[in-house]
Amino acid sequence: MKIKKVILASGSPRRKELLTWAGVSFEIIISDIDETPKKNESPHLMVKRLSVEKAIAVGAQLILSNRDAVIVAADTTVVSPKGKILGKPDDLNEAFKMISELQGKTHQVLTGYSIVQVKSGKILKPISKVVKTAVTMRSLSVEERRFYLSQGESMDKAGAYAAQGFGMVLIEKIKGSYTNVVGLPMNEVLSDLNKINT
Repeated sequence: MKIKKVILASGSPRRKELLTWAGVSFEIIISDIDETPKKNESPHLMVKRLSVEKAIAVGAQLILSNRDAVIVAADTTVVSPKGKILGKPDDLNEAFKMISELQGKTHQVLTGYSIVQVKSGKILKPISKVVKTAVTMRSLSVEERRFYLSQGESMDKAGAYAAQGFGMVLIEKIKGSYTNVVGLPMNEVLSDLNKINT
């Protein structure tokens, strides 16, 4: 069954592209929540919590507007080989440190996604899941790392690289969902959207 129009609770150009390529009709309403990790919070719990909070924040806006809708929200993070959450770098020096930490090793990319229905002024129980993908980055010389950072795509990406951009050349192999690394695990998301729409 064709998926009805949804609300994407994200300003991410990557998630927008993925839904467009999948043929999903959507509009964007960006949630304005604090995305700071909680003390001692695991990466798994963090991405799941943030995806739920984003979806519910947008759901509350829709209730005020007296609208019914299906909302898709997500949060993606990179987890270093040592288990450290690598968010978006603050500057090029931090981006260089992140790439240096990842190069030549396997790290995890986690995306938590939530799908929430708003119906008759109520937010129904969300579908909320976390998808994990293992990414192995090839060994990079200092010059290669600096050249990659000079391409300008690192600053708004978790882990300081983009799997769908110049960062493709950094990756040796991916085990799991490629679209999850980009920002939205489309196989799982589309499957759950179809369940709601049937």
